[in-house]
Amino acid sequence: METSRRDRGRRRLPAVPAVLLGALGALALGTLIGLAADPSPLVGTTGYVVATGLLLAVGLYGSTYGIDLADLRRDLRGVVAAVTLGVVLKAGMISGVMVLAFDRPEYLVLGIVVAQIDPLSVTALSKDGHMSQRARSLLTAWASFDDPMTVLLTLYVAGYAYTSAGHTGTPSVMGGGARGYALGLVLNALLLAGALLVWWAGGRLWPARRAGERPERPRRPATPLAVLLVVAMLLLAAANMLMLAVAVAGLFLRTRAFTRPLARAVTSAFLLATVLLGLFVAQGVSLRPGLLLGASAFAAQAVVAVLLMPLFVRGLSRRDRILLGIGQQNGLTAVLLALTLERDFPKTVGIVAPAVVTVNLLHYGAQIAFGCWSRHRAGKNRRPAPPQQRLPRHPAAGEPRQGEVPPAADGLRSSA
Repeated sequence: METSRRDRGRRRLPAVPAVLLGALGALALGTLIGLAADPSPLVGTTGYVVATGLLLAVGLYGSTYGIDLADLRRDLRGVVAAVTLGVVLKAGMISGVMVLAFDRPEYLVLGIVVAQIDPLSVTALSKDGHMSQRARSLLTAWASFDDPMTVLLTLYVAGYAYTSAGHTGTPSVMGGGARGYALGLVLNALLLAGALLVWWAGGRLWPARRAGERPERPRRPATPLAVLLVVAMLLLAAANMLMLAVAVAGLFLRTRAFTRPLARAVTSAFLLATVLLGLFVAQGVSLRPGLLLGASAFAAQAVVAVLLMPLFVRGLSRRDRILLGIGQQNGLTAVLLALTLERDFPKTVGIVAPAVVTVNLLHYGAQIAFGCWSRHRAGKNRRPAPPQQRLPRHPAAGEPRQGEVPPAADGLRSSA
C-alpha cells in the first residue's frame, strides 16, 4: 500500500520539458565558452549581426506560422492593444521601478529592453497543454508584433535618458531617428510584398499537388520552391533586420510540409540563442539590478494581462487569463536590444543577462505551480460516481406489477 502511494505521488510530480533541460545545458555551455574567450570583439561584425538576425527571424516566422488565423481575426483588437498600449504600460512600470530603486535616469532604457516578449522562447516552449488554442494564438501574436513598438520607444526614450544621465549630444542608437524608422517600415513592406508576389506566382506556375484539395482554395508552390522562397526571405531579413516582414509573412506563407522541420529549426535556434546568452553572462553581471529588472518585467506582464486584456478580449477563461499573466518570457530579442544600447549605456548587457534568466525561471516556476494547482483542484472537485440504480424489472405474463395486489389477496381483503 505504501509503495503504491509513493509511486502515485511520484507520478503527480510535473515532468520537466526536454527543451528546458536543453536550455539549461546550453546556458552552461555558453557560460563556459564565455569564460574561456571574450565574445565582445565579435559584437558588431557582419557575421555576428547576420547570425543573430537569422536566429530571430526563425523565431518570428515560427511563432506567426503557428497562429490560428480565425482566433487572430476574432481577437485583433486585443492583439493591437497588447502590442501598443500594453508595451507602453509595461515599459513605464518596469522603468519606474528601476529608476525609483537606483535613482539612475539611464535605467529608463532597461524597461524597454525587457518589455517585449521573446517570440523564439514562446514558440519553443508553448506546448505545455494548459493554455487553449485561442490564448496561445493571442500570446504568440503579442510576442511577434511587439518589437516595432519597442524600437519606436527606444528612439524616443534613449535620447531623454542619455541627456538625463549627464551626456551631451545624441546617442548612437537613435541612428537615423524617425526618418530611419520610417525607412525601415518601407523596406519591410517591400520585402513582404515581394515574398507574397513570388509565393503567388509560384503557386500559379508550379502548384503543389495534393489529393482532395478543393479548387477554390489558393494554390501553393511545390515544396522545394516554397522552401527556397522562405529561406531566401529569412536570409534577406536577417541581413537587413527586416523582422516585421518576417512576422507578417508567417501568417500567409504556409504549407503543411513546413510544420515538423520548422519546429526543429525553432528549437535549435532557441538553444543557440541560449548559448549566446551564456557568453555574455560569463563576462560579468550586475546581479541586484538584474534580479529586480526580471521580477519587475514578470510582474508588469501580469498586471497588463489581467487588468488590460479583458477590456479588449471577451470570453477568455480565468485559466487563460492567468496563463497570459505568467506568459512573460525574454531571450534573444532582449539580448540584441541590450547589445544595441551597450555603446551608449554601459553595463546594460550585464544587467539584462541575469534579468532574462530571472524572468524565465519565474515563468517556468509559475507554470509548474499552476499545473500542480490545476491537478489538485481537479482532484478535489472530482466527486464519486453515484450508486447505480437498478431499473424496474418487467413482470412476466400474469405476474402482478410492483405495488399491485394479487387477485387472491384482494379477495381475502374483501371477504375480511
